[in-house]
Amino acid sequence: MDPRPAAPSRTIVFAHANGFPAGTYRVLFERWRAAGYTVHAPERFGHDPRYPVGPRWSGLRDELLDFIAGASQAPVLLVGHSLGGLLSMLAASHRPALCAGVVLLDSPLITGWRAQVLHVIKRAGLVQRLGPGQVSNRRRQAWPDRDAALAHFQSKPAFARWDPRVLRDYVDTGMAGTASGEVRLHFEREVETRIYNSLPHHLGPLLRRHPLRCPVGFIAGTQSAEMRQGGDAASRRLAGPRFVRLEGTHLFPMERPEATADLVLRLFRDFEQPGALSAPPLPHCPP
Repeated sequence: MDPRPAAPSRTIVFAHANGFPAGTYRVLFERWRAAGYTVHAPERFGHDPRYPVGPRWSGLRDELLDFIAGASQAPVLLVGHSLGGLLSMLAASHRPALCAGVVLLDSPLITGWRAQVLHVIKRAGLVQRLGPGQVSNRRRQAWPDRDAALAHFQSKPAFARWDPRVLRDYVDTGMAGTASGEVRLHFEREVETRIYNSLPHHLGPLLRRHPLRCPVGFIAGTQSAEMRQGGDAASRRLAGPRFVRLEGTHLFPMERPEATADLVLRLFRDFEQPGALSAPPLPHCPP
C-alpha cells in the first residue's frame, strides 16, 4: 500500500554522494531555494570521529539523523544522491517521524542474490579488490592549485560531461588548501574507500522489518552503470509509480543539475497530490 501523502514540507535536507561534498550541488540547491524551499546539507560524511564509518553505515546514518534534528523541528524532505540516497532511506526507516518524504537519486538498493554475493565478498576480505574502493584508494588527491585541478578533471571523460558550473563548484568547494600552497581533496580518499568497502548488504531484511512510512521517489540515470550492476527491482518496489528515469549517467545531478532539481520538485508535488506525475508527461524522462 502506498504511504499516505505527506503533510507539506518546505525544508529539504540533502545528502551528497560518496566523495562529493555538498558544495558540489550548489546549482540544485539554488533551484530549490528559488522554488521556495529551505535547503540544508551536511558538508561531508564520515569525517567526524563521533560518527565512524562502519558496518551497515549506522554511524553515517546517525550523523544524518542528528543533522536533520538540528536543522528543523518539523519533518523534512530528504533528497540524497547515491550514498546520500541510501543514508536518507536508512534515516527515514530508523526515525520515521523526522521525514516527510524521500527522493533517491541513482541509489541502487542491493538486495536478494546481489546482497548475498556482496556479503560473501566482504566476509572473504575481497571487497578491497573487487569493490569500487579499489578505484578511490588510488585516486589522485593533490594538485599545485585549483586551476591545475580543474584542468585535470576537464580532461577526464566522466567529468567532461558535467555542467561547467558544477565542475567549478566541485573544484572550489571540494578542495582544501595546504600549508605548502597545494590543494587537496577535501573529502579524504581513505574515508571514501572505507565507505565503499562497508557498503551495506542488509537493506532487504531491514525494509521488510521497518518499511518506510513516507512517500518515496526514485530517479535513475538512463546510462547508469551503477543501476545496471545493482539492479533496479528493489528500487522499483520501493518507489512504485514514482520510479522515473532521467537522461544521464550515475552522476546525472552533476550533468543536468536543473533538470534533476525540477524533477525532484515534480516528485514533491506528487507526494502532496498523488497522480501529479502523470499529467502533463514528465519532461526529460524516457518511458
